[in-house]
This record gives sequence, C-alpha cells and structure tokens, in this order.
Amino acid sequence: MSGGVDSSVAAALLKRGGNQVIGITMCTWVGSEAGAGPLRHGCPGPTAAGAVRDAQRMAQRLGIPHRVIDVASDFRTHVLDYFRDEYLAGRTPNPCVRCNQMLKFGALLYRAHESGIAFDRFATGHYARLEQEEGGARMLLRKGLDSSKDQSYFLCGLTQEQLRRSIFPLGCRTKAKVQKIARELGLGVEGRPESQDFAAGDWEAIVCASPRPGPILDRAGHLLGEHKGIHRYTIGQRRGLGLSAKRPLYVIALDAGRNAVIAGHKEDLYASDFVVARVNWISIPPPDGPLTLHVRIRYRHAEAAARITPLSQGAVRVVFEEPQVAITPGQAAVFYDGDLVAGGGMIESVQPLQGSH
Repeated sequence: MSGGVDSSVAAALLKRGGNQVIGITMCTWVGSEAGAGPLRHGCPGPTAAGAVRDAQRMAQRLGIPHRVIDVASDFRTHVLDYFRDEYLAGRTPNPCVRCNQMLKFGALLYRAHESGIAFDRFATGHYARLEQEEGGARMLLRKGLDSSKDQSYFLCGLTQEQLRRSIFPLGCRTKAKVQKIARELGLGVEGRPESQDFAAGDWEAIVCASPRPGPILDRAGHLLGEHKGIHRYTIGQRRGLGLSAKRPLYVIALDAGRNAVIAGHKEDLYASDFVVARVNWISIPPPDGPLTLHVRIRYRHAEAAARITPLSQGAVRVVFEEPQVAITPGQAAVFYDGDLVAGGGMIESVQPLQGSH
C-alpha cells in the first residue's frame, strides 16, 4: 500500500469481497536517507516516511491492519546497486521492472512471511490481468483493460510462482472507474497526483556521487564537446548536450569503455535488429524456433511487429519489420500476442542500420 488511489481501492474491493486484508508498505530507506525533501508520490525513495504515513491513515480508514516491512538492504542490493552499475556501464536501466521482480514480488513477501504475516495471495494496484491457462497450470498475464493505464510492461520479469500467488483487482477496471469507486467510498484520494516513475535525478547523490566527465564524439570519433557523466544521458536525448550544430544532435550511443557519449542525427537513432538477454517467457513456453510477435521497447512505445529468434543462454534476436527509434540497451523489451504478455527481457545490444552515419 502506498496510500494512493490504486492500492487503496484494490484493498477496499478485496475487503468488500469478504477477504481478510492486511496492508503492507515497503520501507526502503533508513537513517539519514529517509525523510528528506518534499513528498514525491510513486517509487518509495528518501521521502518514504510520508508515503508510510499515508498508507497507515488509509489502512485505518479501511479498517484493516497495516504493517511496515523493512526491505532497505534488499532495495540497495537489487535496485540502487543495479541502477548505478547499469548507468556506469553505458546502459539505461529500468529499475521498475527490476523492483517488481526482485523486491515487491520477491524480497517484500519473503520479509513479510519472515515477520509472521500469514497470507494466501499478494494483491497490488497494478493495471494488469491474470488468468489460468485452460487445461494447464500456466498463469497467463494480460494487459489491463484500460489501455492508457496498462502496466503489464513492468511485470515482464515475474515468474510463474510469483504470478500464481498474485491478484490484480484493478486489471478489469478503467482508471476512471477506480476514481469513481474511491469517491463513492469516501477515501479522499481520488485527486492525489499520479505516481511517478523512478527518475535518475532523485538518486544521483547516492548512486553516482562522483560523475566522470568525458568526451562527446560523433560516429567517426571526432570530438564535439564534453559530457558531465554518462549516467546523465540516454539514447534519443537531445536536450542538455551543450552542443551547437547546423542540424539537431541526439545521443545515439553510450560507450562506457571510452567514457564517451556518441552524438548523431535523428536518422542515426533508427534500428531494427537487437538482442534481448535473460528472457522470461510468461504466457507461452520458451520457443524452439522463430515466431512473430509485437514488441514494446519502452513503456510508452507503440508495439511493433517483429521476428523473434531464440539464441543461446536464454537470449533472443529481435528484428522489427519496420525500423524503430531509440532502441536502448538496459531497457525492457516485452513481447505481446494481442493482449497476452508472451514474455520479456532486457535489451543487450543494438545493431545500427546499414548505411546510417
């Protein structure tokens, strides 16, 4: 529970359905890291103390017990260290996917069980749907009914075991319907600002305290300027380069080995061929040959048709039918068959289009 509209309505719906409900909130920061700065709704960070108070008040209003679960050490290991290491390796991490897999649906439940909380299912306010495969044991993950709020992308790392013990009460509802339920129940949270994703600026002082400046180069290796630390840049970025040129320049690659940012033009951002590593097949068995699915390469990306070919060690090669812009190493690539989440993994490397320069 965050104390926001989605988790609050999810808890209220479960209680109304006759379930015994216990609210739990992650405590991810300790000591001097906690409680500084204005409250920021979303991923629990240094202002988590405010989110905990919101969740406690909401649990009291709903008439359910509430517990705070300390996962600070797990958060640092699985999220912050990962976040830092990925950026310094020249990749743009997706900590929300990682946090769901390792923390929210992993360490949090282990710590809750360890603390003596008995439960049958774990419910969240995610906009996604679950169903059991007809005639089989596999859990199928589907998009949320509200396409504008669908969060199945962020759940692509969940295992069958994690999905079997999960419930998503909001998956078959629209955001507008959820807000209406909140008003009808008098929860007083329907006007609360939308949750925000984990952002690099929130954590820079902790995970990248000593940025290393380095060169900004063009594709031929010519020096264009100096960057302020490669963790501050991502593929497709235009603003903040501090460069003057006749045509707009974008970040087209990050070279951790040379501590360099590579800049180019808009056409240099397009690619169609890339490798996805550590693929987690969810709603279908791992394929033994090529198949065509629709692929989303970041949360707000419009899915596009692609040929997916299995490689060794759980990786696949993805080739889009039409080139896509800013395919970014470190981000999640999620594979869809209609509204069914077939699986997903992390973008490992990208092959530039032939002839791009």
